[in-house]
Amino acid sequence: MVIFLNGCAETIAFFGPASSIVSGGNIVQSSITSAANYGIKRQTGKSPIEHAVSYAKENNPDRKKEKCLDFVEMTSSEVCTIAKKKVAEIKIKIKEKYKIKNFDR
Repeated sequence: MVIFLNGCAETIAFFGPASSIVSGGNIVQSSITSAANYGIKRQTGKSPIEHAVSYAKENNPDRKKEKCLDFVEMTSSEVCTIAKKKVAEIKIKIKEKYKIKNFDR
């Protein structure tokens, strides 16, 4: 089943801009999105979604899921784990660069 749906994401990504044109959406935005997706695929050999998946695999190899918002139970995802990790790294860089002692207040 996975092999059968292998190219499905790119096809759906292509139909997204096309459907917005048909439904009266912004033609310019749809055209730019399609052109950017095509250019990325042609230049790198990967679609934008493939880049996102490989980025997630590199930055969250254990596929841990964390809550994005502590007060909302339904927000656990791998994206939240990656985002929290990146925010922590940026905080450390800012602290070091500007010699800030109490950044978390």
